Amino acid sequence: MSELIHRPNRRLFLSTFALGAAAFTTRGVFAEELARTPSMTEGPFYPDRLPLDTDNDLIIINDSVTPAVGEITHLTGRVLSTSGNPVSNVTVEIWQCDAKQVYLHTSDSRPKASQRDTNFQGFGRFTTASTGEYRFRTIKPVPYPGRPAPHIHVKLKKGDRELLTTQFMIAGHPGNDVDHIFQDAGGLIEQELLMVDFKPVAGSKIGELAARFDIVLGRTPDDESINRRASRR
Repeated sequence: MSELIHRPNRRLFLSTFALGAAAFTTRGVFAEELARTPSMTEGPFYPDRLPLDTDNDLIIINDSVTPAVGEITHLTGRVLSTSGNPVSNVTVEIWQCDAKQVYLHTSDSRPKASQRDTNFQGFGRFTTASTGEYRFRTIKPVPYPGRPAPHIHVKLKKGDRELLTTQFMIAGHPGNDVDHIFQDAGGLIEQELLMVDFKPVAGSKIGELAARFDIVLGRTPDDESINRRASRR
C-alpha cells in the first residue's frame, strides 16, 4: 500500500471526498489522487519593480541587521503532482503586504511611503530541488482595507511558463467569511484546500510561527513534453 494511504491528511481526505464514494472503493488512480491546489487571482500588487534582494528570507534585506515588523513565520511545504510525486525545478514566488498593510508596489507604497516597513522585503523566491520542498521566512499576513482575510500571494513558474497563481489563507480567521475575493475562489472544498495553519514554534523565545502547505499541481511542462514524445512513437 502506498505512503499516501498510510498517512492520510487533509488534502487526501478532501480529494477522496470530492471524488465521491467511488474513491473509497476503487483501487488505483482514484484512491491516490491528490486534489489540485485551486487558483486565485493575482491581484493588483505583484511587484512592478522587483527588489534587489529576492531571496527566500523576507525578514532581512541584504546585510541589514534590522528585521521586519511582524510575527515571524517559517513557511514550508512541497510542490507535488496529483500522484504525490515531488516536482523539481519549480520557482515558488510569494509576495504580501507588510505588517503596516503596505505592498511592495509603487501604486501602494508611494502613497503610503511614511507608513511602509522598509525592512520587509515584500517578495521572495525559492526553486525546488528533487524533493520538491520550498521554504521561506516571512511574517504572518495581516488584513488591510478591502481584504479582511489575511493572505500570502503565491505564483509557481517553470522556466518562462506560469503553472499556478493562488493565495494562502489563515485557517480559522474570521475575515475569511466576509472576504469577497476568497469567497469567489470556489466551493467549501476549494476554500479548505487554500487554508494554512499557523502554529507556534516550540521553544521559540520570540514567538515564531510555523506554516506548512503542500502545493499540488496539475500538468506541468515536463508532463506535456513526455506526452508529446510518447505520441510520436
